[in-house]
Amino acid sequence: MLDPTDLRLLNVLQKDAHLTAQELGEMLNLSPSQAGRRRQRLEAEGYIKSYVARVAPDRLGLAIQAFVQVQLGIHGPEPARDFARLINSRSEVTGAWTLTGEADYLLRVYCADLGALHRLIHEVLMPHPSVTRVQSQIVMDQLKQDGPLPTDTP
Repeated sequence: MLDPTDLRLLNVLQKDAHLTAQELGEMLNLSPSQAGRRRQRLEAEGYIKSYVARVAPDRLGLAIQAFVQVQLGIHGPEPARDFARLINSRSEVTGAWTLTGEADYLLRVYCADLGALHRLIHEVLMPHPSVTRVQSQIVMDQLKQDGPLPTDTP
């Protein structure tokens, strides 16, 4: 069970996972060793899955961010596994979700330009034997960055 200090610790780490135990202790009114032990416990219990660096896509030449909806015409375990293998093999696909509703999958993709997005859709996704429909939306601007999960709700 998480107590209010654990929730505050998770909130702080989601904003800056680079903080030392000393800095965390000061922010949470704990000793550095207490803050470090709490962090280790939250890692061991699976609340903290990993620590990553957020990289600026534009600095890597990835000018196009898009969401791509994919609808399969053939459903079942094997077509789903085969499609999952395809999208997991593509570095342009940075996120993938299964959905309810008309589309079966929502993919978040980053590409260098519109030509690269076109090739991904028409040379990779559409030729897949299970895919019947692909619809893309190009992101014009991201108003809110992918943020921390809310920790103020039970």
